[in-house]
Amino acid sequence: MTTENRKIAFICSKGNLDMAYPALVMGWAALGNGVDVTIFFTFWGMDMINKKRVDHLEIPPVGIAGMKMSMMGLPTGNLGIPQIMGVLPGMTAVATALLKSKMKGLEVPPVREYLQMLVDGGAKLYACKLTADLFGMKMDDFVEGVDSIVTASDFIDMTEGAQIIFI
Repeated sequence: MTTENRKIAFICSKGNLDMAYPALVMGWAALGNGVDVTIFFTFWGMDMINKKRVDHLEIPPVGIAGMKMSMMGLPTGNLGIPQIMGVLPGMTAVATALLKSKMKGLEVPPVREYLQMLVDGGAKLYACKLTADLFGMKMDDFVEGVDSIVTASDFIDMTEGAQIIFI
């Protein structure tokens, strides 16, 4: 009698730096536990696998209610920086630089390197056909390791029995 491996599938729909890491970290942990990992990139999540965007993901401080710049290393007291400050020119660059610096200090790999680690570990990466068509993207636009461009229906078929996490 054979037992089938556990499966987990992530749907990455957002391309902000803070939204890139959850699937990468959880996917890596799953691979370490012998779980089959599939990641489907759609809409802005395709920035994570776009050769031109992967190294330039940002974290805009506006609209992230829980973001406290004090957590990012800026001395702001107990309240963090008010959301209105996020609209000032340069705040996205500041927040992005601070997050990248903290991640580097924790020895967390950059997104491109994390993707390669996942592929090397056996994870399968797929781009959404609808989104690729919408944005005029082809396989040549994606980082090395993306298996193919598939439809949502194909993704559902290939992840039958998997736990699916939407990010």
